[in-house]
Amino acid sequence: MPDDLRRGPAADFDEMLAAQRWLASVGWVAPGWPVEHGGRGLGVADRIACDAEYAAADVPLPAGILGLANVGPALMEFGTPEQQAHLPRILDGSEIWCQGFSEPGAGSDLAGLRTRARPAGESFDDGFVIDGQKVWTSHGMHATHCMLLVRTDPDAPKHKGISVLLVPMDAPGVERRPIRMISGDSEFAEVFLTGVRVPASALLGPLHGGWGVTVRTLVHERTGVLSRAAELENRARQVALATADLDPLDRDEVVRRYVEARVLGQLGQATLARGEAGHDTAGLQALIKLSWGLTDRALAETALDVVGLPATVGSAGPGAAPSDLAWRWLNTRASTIAAGTTEVLKDLVAERVLGLPRS
Repeated sequence: MPDDLRRGPAADFDEMLAAQRWLASVGWVAPGWPVEHGGRGLGVADRIACDAEYAAADVPLPAGILGLANVGPALMEFGTPEQQAHLPRILDGSEIWCQGFSEPGAGSDLAGLRTRARPAGESFDDGFVIDGQKVWTSHGMHATHCMLLVRTDPDAPKHKGISVLLVPMDAPGVERRPIRMISGDSEFAEVFLTGVRVPASALLGPLHGGWGVTVRTLVHERTGVLSRAAELENRARQVALATADLDPLDRDEVVRRYVEARVLGQLGQATLARGEAGHDTAGLQALIKLSWGLTDRALAETALDVVGLPATVGSAGPGAAPSDLAWRWLNTRASTIAAGTTEVLKDLVAERVLGLPRS
């Protein structure tokens, strides 16, 4: 990869998009995708090895990471040939996809969503009319398309009567507003949908059967966390190498973070082995996401503590530019929320890993 594209995890959207387009041009933007869809057909273990190499080389995450990691696999599994025509554009960044999942009052309780889609005519064969609101939509300000969860049968139990629609973000009635975070970024958006019309062909998977599509999509998302564990381990190693001259107490704290990241990486490898042997790894993936969020925050806090005040006022510090350290510390406040909050993940680990009864 050209040196001017090696911006690491602090790259802005345009830099991420440029890196994605370059990787797409050489056929390495989605090595885990099947060859017939433009990937390399690599297994999960090899894909994560690629991600570790990308992290070590400061390759940014792709701008369209949700399309590559979540939406694309869902289209391959559930999509019609017409819907799968989006895949090449997802690869090269021509289309940036977001997920319209969380809502006010329905974040951790995703099945409690209220965004409604009613028939555009006598039945859903005539299309859908959508009304509702989504929030905390990652890349919502940059997205060209949205994989949207809607309620199509309000009388069904809450895990039933949900459908998935593919919605262009420039459709009439779609409004989006940026959510400014404490880091200064606006990675998230709130999205309002008022009388948005989409054709019947926008339905992904079965009508009223969207919960199954959603569960499969979240499996892809949490599998992707294994890749993030590799990136975290690399970052912890860089912090440890860059802070070799610290006093013993600070050095001990840095080493603790490195050991935690290494253990997380080993847990990821063990999870891969179980998955490849045909075992259910949903509980372990939840454990990895839980551990990753906590470790990511702790590593950022340790790195900031080591540098101290200079990191916040612009003086040079060991290991990274102070502005990068401060940005990362602020940005990791969301690490224990994204892809499942700590509280929800603890429940999953208790039930699926420890075998504890539901409360």
